[in-house]
This record gives sequence, C-alpha cells and structure tokens, in this order.
Amino acid sequence: MKPIFLNTELINTIIERQLDKWDEARENFFRLRHAERRSLALGALQGAIQYNPARIRSTGASIDSKSIAARPCFLCRSNRPEAQDSFEWMEGWEFLVNPFPILPVHFTIVSKNHVPQDHIPAEMASMAEYAPDLVFFFNGARAGASAPDHLHVQAVLKSELPLIQLAETHHSSGHAGFMSSEQFGAGLPFHFISTVITPDYAGMRILSRITGAFGIDDTTGKADRGLINAFFWIDRYGLLRCVTVPRRRHRPACFSTEGDDNFMISPGAIDMAGIVIVPRRNDFDRITPEKINGIYSETAFAGQLPRQIREYFGL
Repeated sequence: MKPIFLNTELINTIIERQLDKWDEARENFFRLRHAERRSLALGALQGAIQYNPARIRSTGASIDSKSIAARPCFLCRSNRPEAQDSFEWMEGWEFLVNPFPILPVHFTIVSKNHVPQDHIPAEMASMAEYAPDLVFFFNGARAGASAPDHLHVQAVLKSELPLIQLAETHHSSGHAGFMSSEQFGAGLPFHFISTVITPDYAGMRILSRITGAFGIDDTTGKADRGLINAFFWIDRYGLLRCVTVPRRRHRPACFSTEGDDNFMISPGAIDMAGIVIVPRRNDFDRITPEKINGIYSETAFAGQLPRQIREYFGL
C-alpha cells in the first residue's frame, strides 16, 4: 500500500481530532504548552532542559525481562485505550498520537506485529519521505525504549531538534555517505555518525548498513544493537539523512544512586538530540550543564568512537 503524504495541515488535523476525543491526551498536551524549559549550551549542541512530569512513567520504566513479562504490551492494539485513534499509514505500521508528548507534535508509529525492538527499521527511510516536516527517531531496547518488546519509532517536527540542525550545518549535502561527528571540528558532548543517503544503489547499501548499527556495552565490550539511537529526515535539499548515536550504557550511574547524587534522567533519542527531559522538579532546579555533559559521556562516546564502530561504517 502507498502511504498517505503527511503535510503540515494533515499533521495538525490528526492531533486535533485525537485530542477532541481523548481527555488524558488533551490534558497532557495542554500541560506541555506550559512546561518549564530553559536553554542549555553543550558546546556546539545548543539544546534545552524540559521539566515534564508526565514523562515519569517512561523515564522510570523497568525494562528487565521479568517486568516486561508481567505487564500487557501497551503498544499492541488490543491493549490500547479505547479513545486512542490509529490508522495504517504504511503496510505493517500504525500511526498514533503519543499521549505523553515531549514536543507539541509527537507521534508513535507502531509495528502491527508484536516483535522486539531489536533493530533500526529500514521503513524509517520511507516514513521520512512521506512526512518531510517530521524527523523519525528510534530508541534501541537499551537506549531509551520504554517498550523494548514491541517494535516502534516516534516522530516530532524536525525543526525542534538541535542535533538535526547541527548535522545539516556540518555535513554538506554534497558529501554522500557516512561522516563521523569527530570531523565536524565542533566541541560536542558525545559523538555520532551523520549520513547523507542518495536515491540510488549506493544509498540502498548505506541504508542496509544503518539498520544493523550497534553500540558497545560498557561492561562486556560487546556489540549490542539495543544500544543505539537513530534519526531519519529529509533535508532542505530533498535528500534523506540519518544520524545514529552509538551508546555504551542505557542509564547513567546517577539514575540508581541515592541521596543528593540521584537524578531521574534516562536518555533516549530526544535527550541525545539536545532536549533533556527531567520529570522531577528537584532535578530540574539543580541540574547543571556539567552534570548533563557527564550523563552524555557515561551513556555515549565522548572521546572518540570505538574502532569497531568506525570500521563498521568505513570511517
């Protein structure tokens, strides 16, 4: 089936119709309008900290196998709230408004099949092409996913994410293929792979490489496809782009420590893109750029990307 082209008007209509009939989602979107936020300079990444208590369930979600087995999957159609609308946007994928938004436009695109969040879906490339206002992002099973048992991606307006602007500024559209952010010559709190994907056979090979991207577990030193965040979007020249962020840990040490050293921050793709979500007031009031830099360096790669990752991408 051919996907529906999602322009700005249709995107807004989908959200408005959903909020008209779902009280919980409407309340959360209303609260988001008044969410406290302050700017955050992290070297070349000009981001923000957002106080968003509605995200506490996602931030603090238990993702161990026992906890996952003990709860119904909230992304499966049979377990979703009756008020939640959906439509099959492209074959095998359902399009939903996210009821716990981080940004004013926030969708979840869910596989119709209950399969694990164990790889970057190649369909994200088509999603970006049929919704050029949006950036589609993926949280690996150990990189921010609150539902690691059900394959899904999310989408927000691409203009909202500082990391997207950074990649477009430093990676020319004329330079097709992979580029490490180490080549950007900018002070970054962590490193990532930026990619320009051309609409030809070479681009197909590049996309295939991206879907197998991985991080390196900090404890075992082994490659892990669950330790990855990814973003797909169409740039102002109409070219498909991707950023992959290899991770080393799911959560920083401060997530599980006690006392004043405890911060409930569990970085997912949005956080890595420069919008750091803080669900507790106390953490929002006392967090500093230095602390966030430390969280980034604990959960991603600050010095340089590991050789195994560089070799995988041919860097």
